[in-house]
Amino acid sequence: MIFQQGVFYFLTLHKKVLVTNDKIILGIDPGTIVMGYGLVHIKNGKLSLVALGVIKLDKYDEHADRLKKIFERVIGLIEEYKPDELSIEAPFFGKNVQSMLKLGRAQGVAIAAALSKNIPMTEYSPKKIKQSITGNGNASKEQVAAMLENLLNFKNEDKYLDATDALGAAVCHFFQNKSTTSGLKKSYSGWDAFLKDNPQRKIK
Repeated sequence: MIFQQGVFYFLTLHKKVLVTNDKIILGIDPGTIVMGYGLVHIKNGKLSLVALGVIKLDKYDEHADRLKKIFERVIGLIEEYKPDELSIEAPFFGKNVQSMLKLGRAQGVAIAAALSKNIPMTEYSPKKIKQSITGNGNASKEQVAAMLENLLNFKNEDKYLDATDALGAAVCHFFQNKSTTSGLKKSYSGWDAFLKDNPQRKIK
């Protein structure tokens, strides 16, 4: 009986080590015209680039069609790359209320797609992501992109800053999980939990 408990403990511990040291993070920069995505692989505490790109939505005239496409493409990314976690950039609060509403819907749909596949998500502010990547919360998108290219040893040939913004969200999540400071991020294990704290994100 003691031996069986020992085996169980070893298997449980081994599983935790695997979860901690080997996982894929999907980062998303939500948008209704262009949505960026980036994926990183963490193994034994080391980062490597898996993929990055953009989803172009300007060819769809109706906002509802764009939301549908976002949902489908996020599901597609999850099925293709099988990420363990989602890190998503929070909408930037600007003066244009209509733009903010549409952006919030786009983010909500991306989150819903991940949660429908039981992928836990974490939301970070743009400033937090910039701070995490460059050390400066007011850094430009170009500075974030340059730092990520250097960190992950790649060249963003397409020059889509939406893609590197999304990649920044994924790398930020990695850095925050390594940090001992808590309360800098908030995670949700389900759609109901997210809506409880964010009732304004409910798509009507």
